[in-house]
Amino acid sequence: MDSLTQIVLGAAVGEAALGKKVGNKAALYGAIAGTIPDLDVITKYFVDTVTALEWHRGVTHSIVFAVFAAPLFGWLVSLWEKNASARQWSWLFFLGFLTHPLLDAHTTWGTQLFWPFDLRLAYKNIFVIDPLYTLPFLLFLILALRRKREDPKRRKYNNLGLWVSSTYLLLTLGLKGYTFLKFEKALNQQGIAYTEIETKPAPLNTILWTANIDTKDAFLIADYSLLDSKPIAFTAHPKNHELLGNYKDNLKVQRLIKITKGWYTVTQDKNGVVYLNDLRFGVLSTDPSSTAYVFSFLIEGDKDQTVITENRKTPSDGKELLVNLWQRIKGN
Repeated sequence: MDSLTQIVLGAAVGEAALGKKVGNKAALYGAIAGTIPDLDVITKYFVDTVTALEWHRGVTHSIVFAVFAAPLFGWLVSLWEKNASARQWSWLFFLGFLTHPLLDAHTTWGTQLFWPFDLRLAYKNIFVIDPLYTLPFLLFLILALRRKREDPKRRKYNNLGLWVSSTYLLLTLGLKGYTFLKFEKALNQQGIAYTEIETKPAPLNTILWTANIDTKDAFLIADYSLLDSKPIAFTAHPKNHELLGNYKDNLKVQRLIKITKGWYTVTQDKNGVVYLNDLRFGVLSTDPSSTAYVFSFLIEGDKDQTVITENRKTPSDGKELLVNLWQRIKGN
């Protein structure tokens, strides 16, 4: 999830763990604990693109990290914060380090919670930024922190924030199941043969959902709003895996394909430049036929000296999406 959401979650967990004993400092250190796992982003400045992707939400988002790093941070904080023991501070950091990846596991990218085992949890039931999750949570946290630490309403407000946010997560799982059945029914009604379906919410909401469908020669992309009245339409995106040519045997390209879980297409521009597109995150548009993929990687160089770089998007690339998103959410 985004940094603000993880700060709010960490602060609320810190408050639940030590708020009654140390007051607002519990929320402060909880917010710090909720931020630390995301510091793994600095690795992208020291390694190549594919390695950075493999490490993203890796060791710092694991149970191993929570178990071994929490006592260290707890001990360090106890050196100057004497109002709680090193064990109590360690417990606060452990909860912060653990709840961070547990929440991230609900996003499309997921987390390597069981690192070093090669298993990434990704439930894909909430977008990485979702105001309906974060804002009520933040409101209850602010109400809690405005109360004195001995005030029973302080814990009540904080607990309400935790319950409301958790209930919303459960609701999104239900919506994911409901929309999955809608996509499945539409595929069957239209006689489309497929092998796998993946669904996820569109940006910033859980009303509009998108689906990737694996067929023999193409991936289909479709969207469905809970307010739709027209049948679901599916748009084909040819796999074009043969366009990789000699690159397909390159180890770095194979690692990138593994990261996509096989959900990728290959495109080639007029100059012959090859791009590998990660379909798990869809397109940067409310139009499923768009080829402006959210994650696209340029592959260049020869077979043995292959260089892969991310075709990075700019804020202007998402402008059209934000303009059209509200209209699409309201139904077709």
